[in-house]
Amino acid sequence: MIRSFKDILEAAMQAGPKRIAVPFPTVEDIRILSRASSSGLAVPCLIGRAEALKAAVGRTPLASREHEIVDGADRKEALRQAVVRVREGRADILMQGGASHRAVMKAVLDPADGLKKKGGTASYISVFPLLKREKLILITDTFLNDFPGLVEKQGILNNALQLARRLGIETPNVAVLAAIEQVNPGIPSTLDAAILSKMGERRQFGKAVVEGPVDIDCALSKVAADRKGLQSAVTGNVDIYLVPEIDTGHLLAESLVFFGGMQTVGFVAGTAGPVLLKLPFTSAENRVVEIALAGLMSGKGANHG
Repeated sequence: MIRSFKDILEAAMQAGPKRIAVPFPTVEDIRILSRASSSGLAVPCLIGRAEALKAAVGRTPLASREHEIVDGADRKEALRQAVVRVREGRADILMQGGASHRAVMKAVLDPADGLKKKGGTASYISVFPLLKREKLILITDTFLNDFPGLVEKQGILNNALQLARRLGIETPNVAVLAAIEQVNPGIPSTLDAAILSKMGERRQFGKAVVEGPVDIDCALSKVAADRKGLQSAVTGNVDIYLVPEIDTGHLLAESLVFFGGMQTVGFVAGTAGPVLLKLPFTSAENRVVEIALAGLMSGKGANHG
């Protein structure tokens, strides 16, 4: 089982390099891609003004590694070409590059020409290492879906379960978070959590234990759960935290990083290939780990070419 960022890097190196399409990459992007390439994780496809890109690459170790430079007149055209490459399977991963979050997600979620899987839900999964427990936890959705309904929550959970299983967690424990651990008709998130929990009991999410509603202290502490009369294998041993809406998810992720000093990586799932964004809670140092994580999820670990 993959338990740390170091494990993610080692597993991705064994899986082999993945093709990454990057529209209008910045100097920092090229530096990070150079490190990922040198570690055997990436074959970058840089899309933008070709002469400028050649000059930028020439000043880095990437110049001597396998890479591709494709001419793209402006950011919009470069992003379009990058999305097409992932959609057509000519690239495994889309990286934000010099495009804005809004432009990238608008292109990714375009119903006609984007990357979202038909009938699925795109969502952002944040991964954190718990050093004391030597395990990884997943929190979702931390960036994309503002107020997901029950159907969207099913999709968000399925995306997280797919990643958990890729990390070797055979039977993921899922806490469907709400403000309280009791089902309260006045709090819609508790109703959604109860329904998802029942769906879990009936194996509609495959091999997983889905518990909800669960408040944060019951999720973190079996003692707290026992005190409140909540008996579950999930409490105190959660693999996936499914949050009720974006305020909770984004603030929780940022709080763990900025107050708690935790490290994190993440990506957009539910798409034809993983999408890497530049979010404030992912450090530049960990962006190579992020590339490795996305590589594990692209093409089910298949080598490129």
